[in-house]
Amino acid sequence: MEELTVTLERWTGPWPDDDPDANFKAEVADYTRLDPLETLRGLSAHTGIPVGALARYALARFATTGSGGLLELGPAMVHRLWAPIAEAEEAGTDDARLAAYRALSAQLSWLRFPLLEPDTYPNAP
Repeated sequence: MEELTVTLERWTGPWPDDDPDANFKAEVADYTRLDPLETLRGLSAHTGIPVGALARYALARFATTGSGGLLELGPAMVHRLWAPIAEAEEAGTDDARLAAYRALSAQLSWLRFPLLEPDTYPNAP
């Protein structure tokens, strides 16, 4: 396996006001003010895991979070959650968007219920 070197750099932009990735870029600008190595060094000292291995783990974990979420929810549920949003955007009204919010809220409440009420399935492992 080829070893890579990555330079951790701060980045503050700029980006145009109408940039479709503006929220993400603002978040990158905020987080790159921090030094993640402080945390990784402390974790390394505590666990004995090399800093580079921890950095690789953190990057890989972050990079696969979306696909991990898809695996956990499953394609059918992702489409089901997306449907109210698609309908609202097609209608293009605030009322439709509010209805989508309510539909998503109901679906997520249903998904969260067993997490909030662990006795729901008393024989579950």
